[in-house]
Amino acid sequence: MRKRERENPCAICGHYHKFEEGEVCGICGHRMPAGTDKSAVHVSAFPSEILPEFLYLGSFDNAARSELLKSQGISCILNTVPACQNLYRNTFTYHCLQYDQKLPFEDAIQFLEQCEKERARVLVHCMTGKSRSPAIVMAFLMKSKGWKLSQSYQWVKERRPSVELHPAVHQQLQEFEQKLFDSTQDSGVGLSFLPLAPAAAPVFTNTSSASVFACPSLDVPPQEFTFRAGPTPEATPHNSGVTTSTANIPAVNDISMDGS
Repeated sequence: MRKRERENPCAICGHYHKFEEGEVCGICGHRMPAGTDKSAVHVSAFPSEILPEFLYLGSFDNAARSELLKSQGISCILNTVPACQNLYRNTFTYHCLQYDQKLPFEDAIQFLEQCEKERARVLVHCMTGKSRSPAIVMAFLMKSKGWKLSQSYQWVKERRPSVELHPAVHQQLQEFEQKLFDSTQDSGVGLSFLPLAPAAAPVFTNTSSASVFACPSLDVPPQEFTFRAGPTPEATPHNSGVTTSTANIPAVNDISMDGS
């Protein structure tokens, strides 16, 4: 078996030949057109590094170049297009997003967080690397870094100038930003708007409960209550046979007063 003379494959066909020198590919017959900016084409064969030694962004073409991915230490691939095949299941750890209309940001972020926790380098790709996969990366930056959409977009755009978000994808990012940051802000002050339960009254101020110091109520009519024991003189009949002794009670005129 012939030993490979170079490590990096052709940026156009993916085969190993000296494309920058105009050499024709011995497998597919590809040849670099004259006047092509070779440095720009060579760089485009590599995915864009978004976060150093961790997060990479690219296209399906980048994901199809296993040797390039290995040379960059990439071991995980996040496929944002269900129709795209996962070509190297025995070599890389794949996670393919399943969705109809809206991008599953939370599912993608969970996978990226797991890769970051395991210190694994991961490639996020779609077909062209211009809309869907950049949107996933921006959503991850908003969640992990606490950046707003404008800052996340600028960060990704500077590292991958070919990014062009589709209007529908951009709207989904705006909705995710609003959901992410509005919930964070409300969580800090939401408790002050909750209705407070009425505080229970202390036992010693609660008039409805009986107290050990309370006097029992006397169900005695006022006219029948007397301060002294026994019947009042008014209640004694005059024609009764009972007489009251007044021998020991002095008369008012017999009481001597000083100065009289």
